[in-house]
Amino acid sequence: MKIRIESRRLSMRQLNNSDASFFKALHRNKRVTHLCFDTPTDAEIHQRFLHRLPAWHITASHWLCLTIVEKETGKKVGITGFIIDGNKAEVGYLLTPECHGYGFATESLQALLNWAKLHLSYVAFEATVTDGNTQSERVLSKCGFTQVKRVPDAYMIDGQRYDDVIYAL
Repeated sequence: MKIRIESRRLSMRQLNNSDASFFKALHRNKRVTHLCFDTPTDAEIHQRFLHRLPAWHITASHWLCLTIVEKETGKKVGITGFIIDGNKAEVGYLLTPECHGYGFATESLQALLNWAKLHLSYVAFEATVTDGNTQSERVLSKCGFTQVKRVPDAYMIDGQRYDDVIYAL
């Protein structure tokens, strides 16, 4: 299944080999990851990339990972996607810092959700946000998610414990 999702300003396509350096740069940038996870090693990033690289299909056990490209410039602005577990899909996204504040996260997530609802009508959506990541919480709220749970001290980033905040749609 070749996946291409369009929105007003963005085009999203499945991750491919040409995205390796972009994927690595996103995962190495502390401005991107500081409220998501510890900066992974090059080997961990490579493993994550390889795990998301195979062609995705509805019964896949790996992430559908889409590269987000700004239509006007052709510039890669981030990645988005989900992984299905039973009747639930965990969504996620990472955007380059220079693209924060332009609504790209909201626009790309809404387009992804619209596509998924057409093709995966049985799936509910969830997102886990590290407490303090208010921008991500705003994106999820704009896309219709609501906070359903808080897990105290669930995750450690750079030696500091954070609550996980769970959102559902």
